[in-house]
Amino acid sequence: MDDENENVSMEVVEPEDAESDISSDSESDAEGDNAEPKIHKQVYLPGNKLADDEELVCDESAYVMLHQASTGAPCLSFDVIPDELGMGRQSFPMTAYIVAGTQASRAHVNNLIVMKMSNLHKTQDDDGEEDDELEDYQDDVADREELKKPQMTCALIKHQGCVNRVRARRLGNSVYAATWSELGRVNIWDLTRPLQAVEDAQIAKQYEQSEASPVFTFGGHQQEGFAIDWSPSSDGVLATGDCRRDIHVWTPVEGGTWKVDQRPLAGHSQSVEDLQWSPNERSVLASCSVDKTIRIWDCRAAPQKACMLTCQDAHQSDVNVISWNRTEPFIASGGDDGYLHIWDLRQFQNKKPIATFKHHTDHITTVEWSPGEATILASGGDDDQIALWDLAVEKDNDQAVDTTLDEDVLSKLPPQLLFIHQGQKEIKELHWHPQLPGVLLSTAHSGFNIFRTISV
Repeated sequence: MDDENENVSMEVVEPEDAESDISSDSESDAEGDNAEPKIHKQVYLPGNKLADDEELVCDESAYVMLHQASTGAPCLSFDVIPDELGMGRQSFPMTAYIVAGTQASRAHVNNLIVMKMSNLHKTQDDDGEEDDELEDYQDDVADREELKKPQMTCALIKHQGCVNRVRARRLGNSVYAATWSELGRVNIWDLTRPLQAVEDAQIAKQYEQSEASPVFTFGGHQQEGFAIDWSPSSDGVLATGDCRRDIHVWTPVEGGTWKVDQRPLAGHSQSVEDLQWSPNERSVLASCSVDKTIRIWDCRAAPQKACMLTCQDAHQSDVNVISWNRTEPFIASGGDDGYLHIWDLRQFQNKKPIATFKHHTDHITTVEWSPGEATILASGGDDDQIALWDLAVEKDNDQAVDTTLDEDVLSKLPPQLLFIHQGQKEIKELHWHPQLPGVLLSTAHSGFNIFRTISV
């Protein structure tokens, strides 16, 4: 196995966030030369300029948990690997598994990286309480800190070409990952062995000497692509979209392989940027495109007639990402125009979103509804921030006012905006962990964050 990405690490971090304080050392109400200076603090909002004597300081009380992981080459796409540790896990320390794909320069080998992130403790204690396993070390700070260090183990799979996007799915007793390569091929990988390797050091040594190959490869797309999604309700069904405009639907067949319909779904006129299967209807698929449209497809129909609904000019420019709400007939979309739109499929042909938010100051590159809360979603983008939203919140003129923000600033903030997470550069993708309530993972050029805020 290639060792380029074995230089991985995980640590507690203190990134900038919406609750960050701006501290200025120029202000002091001190009396006398030896008095401590008084530090003036206020909440920082993205886009504000800092004075020369100001700096951002993370408000750690805004996070229940906050950790960072880094790899040798940037991983601009990843997915959460479903595990068998149980649903709704609230106790600490936590464990999460992900699969990510590198985008190294052409002179380097790219990899799929299967990661196990473990020993993820709270970074905020509850009234000074420690986890049960730390009780014997209450008088030994060094030992306690060592016990609470997060850990990460990795297993690598050589991948030809940069990984444009990766999606994981558990099928039977195995986990598979589908990857879009910059070389124009879509590969499917069995992650059984790398998952064993991150659990067992002896297996890991044997695995390092082996070479993995995809269990299936499709080279029928005429250009490379990014759009890819496993069906959540039909085992093994996959959809892939490319930068030409074509969408192909895959179905599993006996023998552990796939049949790909060579007839692309007809409708888009430019690059297909994202795909999402309906969480409730087995044959229904949504897509978005550089052609500014969002389309809904019924894949039971012939490819030329499969497009059921089209929203023209859904955004002012490229529609980059979509996310389908698991329990409500809503789709969220984000575009190069920086707008976040919420669409009600019952009113889709009206071509007007039921909600629009213009908070992001650059391209929106990722959006996802919370798997456990129907009104909560997260969005992120090239403005280096992740925004958490709750659509159930309405403006209340009588609500308590944050005294660290003046009324003019408050009036510009949507009441649905819960939290702003910062500290990563060029955020590319985020995912809620479906088995760890409230936990978000995100990747950017600067690495991974895994965190849970006090807001969700």
